Amino acid sequence: MSRKDEIRHKVWKRLTENKLGRFPFPLTGRIPNFKGAEKAASNVQGMPIYQNADVIKVNPDAPQLPLRASVLKDGKTLLIPTPRLKDGFVMIKPEWVPRGEERKAASIKHMNTYGKVVPLTDIPSIDLIVVGSVAIHPDGRRLGKGEGYADREYAILREIGNQAVPVITTINAAQLVEDDIPRDSYDLAVDWIITEEGITETRTPYDKPNGIEWEHVTEEEMEKMPILKELKNLS
Repeated sequence: MSRKDEIRHKVWKRLTENKLGRFPFPLTGRIPNFKGAEKAASNVQGMPIYQNADVIKVNPDAPQLPLRASVLKDGKTLLIPTPRLKDGFVMIKPEWVPRGEERKAASIKHMNTYGKVVPLTDIPSIDLIVVGSVAIHPDGRRLGKGEGYADREYAILREIGNQAVPVITTINAAQLVEDDIPRDSYDLAVDWIITEEGITETRTPYDKPNGIEWEHVTEEEMEKMPILKELKNLS
């Protein structure tokens, strides 16, 4: 087991043993849904970088559902990567969602009903990016579930010309670790950590990806994620 996997499993075990997780179970192998997700989302809503943002990209995992719903309730445009980036990104504008249906619209099951898949050329300028996490170091180093989608999503957006914007994550405080998380050049560090207990700026010293490192993209990934082919054709 790699060092990264050891840290992931430590956090999944900690959440499970302390009953800090929520459906879906098991927590292992996924971005874990956690108790306090609503409070973490509320803490994000109080942040100036959130309040000043018009378009926000939020990951599709269960613990960020409260925040995705809040984005729509607050009259902002929501961009959600499709699971495993199979179909690229879904955009949902707040005016497309009847009042009271924001949580339903922000769910993976119903997001395509309220929103639409947008080609890379039609993605609006994004002001804030939210990623899910398994483990986070206070200096901004992050571990997802190990498949690299958040890293790649950020790189894709930079590749198509989106400016470098703040990256935040919402987690349970128990997901914070002091372990020396190994880091690769394409890994995405976060600028702000938001838990049910409060908000921490990481002041991370680590650079974010400026684009896709094509030497790390396999032919199999190109087949599984047509958006990568679309991106290659644009360049």
